Amino acid sequence: MTKFLWIFLVVLAGSLLPIQAGLNTKMGKAIESPVWASLISFAVGTIVMLIYAGVTKQGFSISELRNVPAHTWLAGALGAFYVTTIVLAFPRLGPALTFGLVVAGQLFISLILDHFNILVQAQHNINIFRIIGMLLIIAGVVIIRSF
Repeated sequence: MTKFLWIFLVVLAGSLLPIQAGLNTKMGKAIESPVWASLISFAVGTIVMLIYAGVTKQGFSISELRNVPAHTWLAGALGAFYVTTIVLAFPRLGPALTFGLVVAGQLFISLILDHFNILVQAQHNINIFRIIGMLLIIAGVVIIRSF
């Protein structure tokens, strides 16, 4: 795939997060449990991924699971924490502030991961432009919160 297509897909994926949060929040209210709404969201996502893996004939070696580093299994727990937190925060903070804070948190940690070459393929040092970008994101969150 071209870089432009990847950029488009990432922007599309990011734009769908507030919609997902809103739908999960509505489900949580309808069933009177945000935690169960998150669980249902993961169950539906699992079914969709199973269908996708089957249709595209994706395979993996079950025997190779023993070679997967133990810490990588935390990804599922992190996803559950994220979705559940968003379901709980979304109605209290609103979409703009919730996802402004999400983006600020993502960018902050991403800069650290890049700089210290953690979980990435290529290191990118923190520099003045990256710091300015981070400060602009934080300023945007402050402005969204203030008005």
